[in-house]
Amino acid sequence: MSTRTFRITVRGVFHGLGADQRAALLADAAEHDVLRAAFTPEGHLSYDIAARPAFTFRFLDSGDAEEDILDAAERAEEAARAWLTERGYGFKNLRSTAEDLSQAPLGKRGRREAARKLD
Repeated sequence: MSTRTFRITVRGVFHGLGADQRAALLADAAEHDVLRAAFTPEGHLSYDIAARPAFTFRFLDSGDAEEDILDAAERAEEAARAWLTERGYGFKNLRSTAEDLSQAPLGKRGRREAARKLD
């Protein structure tokens, strides 16, 4: 059995931020710019607090079976909650989507390489 790789995206909205919290997020905005976004095991946070209060965490996880994606999504949501709570950031509308990369459609180049492996 091969290991499956999961990409989990957790989205939400900052809620009830104080002026100091908003200033702290603005000060760290370059570190959390969407252009630097990546799926990582520890999770990567991106936001543009100057434009809107929404945020996105991107997590990378794995499992042995297709069903493990549900546990991975739950772990990701809990990690996002913990990060926000530890820093005292209020949030709402937390939701996640998860993708099993073994089930992701291949692009043209990927299909060609997969076909070569079958030959």
